[in-house]
Amino acid sequence: MTPSTSTVSAREAYQLLKDIALGTRTVEVAASPIEIDGKLFRVEGWQITLLAHDGVLRGCLSCEAPDGRTGSPENWQRFGTDPVALLSAWEQARLEGLIEHPGHEPRATPEQ
Repeated sequence: MTPSTSTVSAREAYQLLKDIALGTRTVEVAASPIEIDGKLFRVEGWQITLLAHDGVLRGCLSCEAPDGRTGSPENWQRFGTDPVALLSAWEQARLEGLIEHPGHEPRATPEQ
């Protein structure tokens, strides 16, 4: 495998975060944080660890795809993009709500 195909890209991790915010993915919050400010989420075979401080989403620490590929800030820094930086303010607020209130995952909003 080449390096570009053996890692989860920032764009892939962003799409996963966006899907969570939109309520189109089933999310399971791990029982305890990986580290002090990290929260581990399991999402349909994916594992993603988000960094939050005082309820504010700061970044993505790691992302692992069901096929075993991983991504982390070390991979994404080459391109200068953390997946969280790609989120809209609304998407970020939805994820922060999930971090603050685990188990109350966002639901898809009805079309108007």
